[in-house]
Amino acid sequence: MQTIFRLLILFLLLSDVTAQHKTPSSEFALARLKYHGGGDWYNDPSIIPNLLTFMKDNTTINVGSAEAVVEITDEDLFAYPVIFITGHGRISFSNEEAARLRLYLTSGGFLYADDDYGMDKSFRQEIKKVFPQSELIEIPFSHPIFHCHFEFLDGLPKIHEHDGGAPQGFGVFYEGRMVVFYSFNTNISDGWADPNVHNDPPEVRQKAFQMGTNIMVYALTN
Repeated sequence: MQTIFRLLILFLLLSDVTAQHKTPSSEFALARLKYHGGGDWYNDPSIIPNLLTFMKDNTTINVGSAEAVVEITDEDLFAYPVIFITGHGRISFSNEEAARLRLYLTSGGFLYADDDYGMDKSFRQEIKKVFPQSELIEIPFSHPIFHCHFEFLDGLPKIHEHDGGAPQGFGVFYEGRMVVFYSFNTNISDGWADPNVHNDPPEVRQKAFQMGTNIMVYALTN
């Protein structure tokens, strides 16, 4: 009986070790950044799963099917090659968060920020905390981010009007590498939402998915 009991204990211990050391996944997971300040970082929950589905069907990248959610101070921040931020309201980074986000970005990470009409002022202010010596530079239409998978000869597509005017793409560069891409006055990610959320026509949603794919492909290959 004691022998059987010992074998049972050994089996449970080995099972526990196995559970703690699962084979890591090689699937690309896009992480949504949960931030403080009052903005709705969580809006449009269908956008990332829908983009990943489009990427699965239109690229050779091994992508997952669901979004991850991460805060800057989370231990697993560095497990995600790309993080995504959006929302309508205020964004606020503490000094600790700004320093850690800078470390993430200068260590190979990439941030895609999409203004969902309302976060522009605070995002520009907070990203300046992260890179106080750098500016958000407008990205020319010739940049590879507009051509790396799908062709966008005229730069960012216009998805939503908001204040009118042409869409703009901005970047922050560190040692020659773009580490932040910011889409303004277009709201690319709204076009990834389920069709009945914003009632965008199919051709508009297609452009949004294609541009989103370009951003991810560029981030993963640069």
